[in-house]
Amino acid sequence: MVLLHVLFEHAAGYALLVVREVEEISLLLPQVEESILNFGKFHSIVRLLAFFPFKSAQSALENVNAISEGILHEDLRLFLETNLPAKKKKTLLGVSDTKIGAAIQEELGYQCQTGGVVAEITRGIRLHFHTLVKGLTAQSASKAQLGLGHSYSRAKVKFNVNRVDNMIIQSISLLDQLDKDINTFSMRVREWYGYHFPELIKIVSDNYTYCRLAKCIANRRELSEERLEALEEIVMDSAKAQAILDASRSSMGMDISPIDLINIESFSSRVISLSEYRKGLQEYLRSKMGQVAPSLSALIGEVVGARLISHAGSLTNLAKYPASTVQILGAEKALFRALKTRGNTPKYGLIFHSTFIGRAATRNKGRISRYLANKCTIASRIDCFSDVPTSVFGDKLREQVEERLAFYETGEPPRKNLDVMKEAMVEATEVAAEIKKKEKKKRKREKKRLEALAVAAAAEEAENSVLETTMEAEVKNQECALGPRLAWNWYFHHDLCAPDRSCPKSHPAEGEDGGLGPPPAQGARNEAVSWLLISAPPYSSERQRLGAEAGGSGNC
Repeated sequence: MVLLHVLFEHAAGYALLVVREVEEISLLLPQVEESILNFGKFHSIVRLLAFFPFKSAQSALENVNAISEGILHEDLRLFLETNLPAKKKKTLLGVSDTKIGAAIQEELGYQCQTGGVVAEITRGIRLHFHTLVKGLTAQSASKAQLGLGHSYSRAKVKFNVNRVDNMIIQSISLLDQLDKDINTFSMRVREWYGYHFPELIKIVSDNYTYCRLAKCIANRRELSEERLEALEEIVMDSAKAQAILDASRSSMGMDISPIDLINIESFSSRVISLSEYRKGLQEYLRSKMGQVAPSLSALIGEVVGARLISHAGSLTNLAKYPASTVQILGAEKALFRALKTRGNTPKYGLIFHSTFIGRAATRNKGRISRYLANKCTIASRIDCFSDVPTSVFGDKLREQVEERLAFYETGEPPRKNLDVMKEAMVEATEVAAEIKKKEKKKRKREKKRLEALAVAAAAEEAENSVLETTMEAEVKNQECALGPRLAWNWYFHHDLCAPDRSCPKSHPAEGEDGGLGPPPAQGARNEAVSWLLISAPPYSSERQRLGAEAGGSGNC
């Protein structure tokens, strides 16, 4: 008779349960399914055989990651080998996941079952698990599930910030939008300023340069030889600058008011700033593509590669596409229109903007687009799944496309793909080792910097503590030394203040804060000391003054 065991994976650990003799057909009846909700009836069917708690949260995370990927973890292997019967033919193991079941059957040799009665028993185990395991409460089981769930989610969504393709998608979308906006605004500047200086449109074709010239020239009637050098700096051509100067003298444009010129200059400044921001954004996109997809960038260019990633949704999605999909990516409307009308399907989509298809002959455009799409797929997969992304494979793939293009034109046979990939693997290994070496040195420098900062912070803290101690001692000395000084000042002050003169200083009364009490007897006043106190030279520092007042000893 085959004995059914059920493996249950919980956030607290692994549990192995034995199912007593039951009829599988009757177990699936609605009445029996409802009896699973009752622990007494369910306990008569299922008995806990063994429980293996996880040692730590890290161990639980490692085990759940292995289970989700269908890998038999070493803890689970040891648990099953220890508690399952030695006779494998008479043992049937019920598992919830088919992947882990296949892994157990392949590595341990136990026959595994999923679905059917196992699913119903697993539902009951999940409901009564905290009751089956001694010492496990419902609250602790819930906390374990919540903690493991958060750890598992964080591990799954954890990514390298230097390889985020979302920034590329946003950058290329903004770049396309900026191209449209700058073109529209430049046309508005041309039309607006063209009423005043229409000849400038034919002389200068670049929108950015035109806006800079419109801002520089302003009123064409005020343009003179003195501003010729400024024009040359903008157009980078002395002949063209001279042509602009000559055209301004014989222009057919209308006169324009100062307020109109102010608005044209303001709008031209906005267009210039947008154009400069677009240049910075393109540099940013180039750097991000070099970090995220260096092989794809080296093969087809940063802009086209970014458009492919944006259209696919992510680099991972692009890596999953076959070459036939990458070839027509961006030409979906034409494809479905061709399928609907039974016409010719498109040969290329976004990859048409690469230089290879434009350089190919008309009869070879379809062939080179198919070959290029194949290489783009390889490059995107290398970028997506490699640990240390490098542009070595992209450069080699680009060489292959160049050789295939030359083969279509001259008939020269290209190198075999196997030989090229062997060379690329050797170079990529060397580059990866060099990158890792640089990262290791960078980590060491960062560690030394942090240690130096920690030492400096400790030294500063020690210095502050010494300074605080010194200041406390000085305050005590000041308290001891200021008593006699205040008394002598009081004596001298009252000697100077005659009864018939108004005193410029306020005298604290007896009993008030800072009061010195009633004056001593007349005979106790020392006129000589009073004269010395007022005629003494000023001290060079507070510490010297306090030391002198304390009798030169610096303490009481």
